[in-house]
Amino acid sequence: MKLQHATWQEVEDYLQRASGIIIPIGSTEQHGPNGLLGTDAICPESVAWELGARHDVLVGPTQSIGMAQHHLAFPGSISLRPSTLIAVLRDTVTSLVRHGFTHVFFLNGHGGNIATVNAAFAEIYSGRSLRSDGQSSGALHLALNNWFAGPRVRELAQSLYGDAEGGHATASEVSLSWFARPEAVKDVAMSPRIAPSGSAQCDAEEFRRRFPDGRMGSDPSLSRIEHGERFQAAAVEDTWDAYRAFLGEGLQ
Repeated sequence: MKLQHATWQEVEDYLQRASGIIIPIGSTEQHGPNGLLGTDAICPESVAWELGARHDVLVGPTQSIGMAQHHLAFPGSISLRPSTLIAVLRDTVTSLVRHGFTHVFFLNGHGGNIATVNAAFAEIYSGRSLRSDGQSSGALHLALNNWFAGPRVRELAQSLYGDAEGGHATASEVSLSWFARPEAVKDVAMSPRIAPSGSAQCDAEEFRRRFPDGRMGSDPSLSRIEHGERFQAAAVEDTWDAYRAFLGEGLQ
């Protein structure tokens, strides 16, 4: 069930039986010569939509612009400042809490978001704890889960690509984005085959000097739509395990 495709009455009915919601979060940034700018939002969105359809979980609108300043030397990349993303997430959660949601689960597709999302959680919890009236606002649980970090996904990436998976513009994320958007597949030769590795802790101009075509240690020419279908299945299972545990319903 997608929140943006529901009526307010349907959301009200949902809240009678559940108080959890999944919010995909990603980025709009370069993903090398054959990866889509929307890869980091497309991937968690695809996984979340499948979970919603299978398990009657409400899925919120995708937060598709994230913290991606180090990619801004590549045309098309868009970034929020960390402080802006924190404010957006705080207002998103506050809106949902007003309606009765108690468990907000962010399904992330971009490593560069992790520190800022966790800082947003700290701001939200601090705001509740530091209320001037000293009153509790009721239970609130927040979680960040990275679709690419689950055990099934990691095992599949290792078996398919080994060290050529890399750290950015990876074969796994490109494969999953192609499975979700098969009309957008790109056939591009990579040179060198495996890109240089290194740190992304730098400004945009330095990042482009270090990684001229945008890849970090990866060979996404190995990407395939059929691989993406397998990554989707693995990520759905990994995420369902994580979401159930978040709700307190993990396997015993």
